[in-house]
Amino acid sequence: MIRHIVFFSARNREDLPRIKAGLETLGAIRHHDHFEVVENARVDPMGNAVDLVVYAEFRDRTALDAYKADPIYDASTQAVRPLREIRYSADYEIPDRT
Repeated sequence: MIRHIVFFSARNREDLPRIKAGLETLGAIRHHDHFEVVENARVDPMGNAVDLVVYAEFRDRTALDAYKADPIYDASTQAVRPLREIRYSADYEIPDRT
């Protein structure tokens, strides 16, 4: 399994609902096993620069690649990119434990 985590901050706080809505469209892409967009709870005083987190799980690299190749992904990127300040992404593989 691959975990895909992306952190976003907004250029302007008033754009957060539009950014979140744009990211939530990614949930319509069928290649993930789990998908969510959440607001940062801001419980860690050193992590307040992040406004939104996208978390998704994929069966394998092929599923992640198919997700990123979907036209919905491109449309979401085009809608969100002008509104965001930062975007940090991390993908890591979890070994199969069965």
